[in-house]
This record gives sequence, structure tokens and C-alpha cells, in this order.
Amino acid sequence: MGIVMERNLSDEEKYIQAKKKVENIKGFYGNLLAYILVNAILIFINLYTSPQYLWFFWPLLWWGVGVVFHGLKVFEVFPGMGKEWEERKIKEFMEKEKQNKNKWK
Repeated sequence: MGIVMERNLSDEEKYIQAKKKVENIKGFYGNLLAYILVNAILIFINLYTSPQYLWFFWPLLWWGVGVVFHGLKVFEVFPGMGKEWEERKIKEFMEKEKQNKNKWK
């Protein structure tokens, strides 16, 4: 089980994977842009209406955590949890399911 199986990908499969990666990166930048714009508006509203209580910090913080994790996933900062890991896990679960079915025959 420790051997990593490599697949030979066709040009079409490589193109589809590359396109999906580009779409994921675009999605991240869209999320980042929305985060910046919406939070800038929230900061303005907060400081204009109730500067004595700074509530803008909470959406800035929690949405920011989400943006950071989104970026870590998209840019594969932790490669152990990337596509290869997903494919290995899928194969592992499929093999366990196959063994369970065979056990009850």
C-alpha cells in the first residue's frame, strides 16, 4: 500500500486538471476581493455609526480565517492534503468497501 501509483494522463486530462486549478485560483481571488471590499464597507459603517464599539473586528477575523484556509488549499501549501492525497483516500475507501462486500458473500 505504500507504493504511490502514477497514472499516465492524456493531454486532455492534463488540460482539464490545469483548467480546474486556474478556476480554483480565480475563485480564491474573488473571495479575497469580496473580503477586502465588504470589510472595508463594514469598517466604514462601524466607525461612522458606533465608533465606541468596534464590532467590525469579528467578521474581519472569522472571514479572514476562512480566506487563509481557502488560500492554503488552493495554493497547496500543505501538499500532503492535495489531489494525490484525495486520490489515495478514494482508492483506500473503495478497497475497504470491496473487502466488506466480499466478506459477506
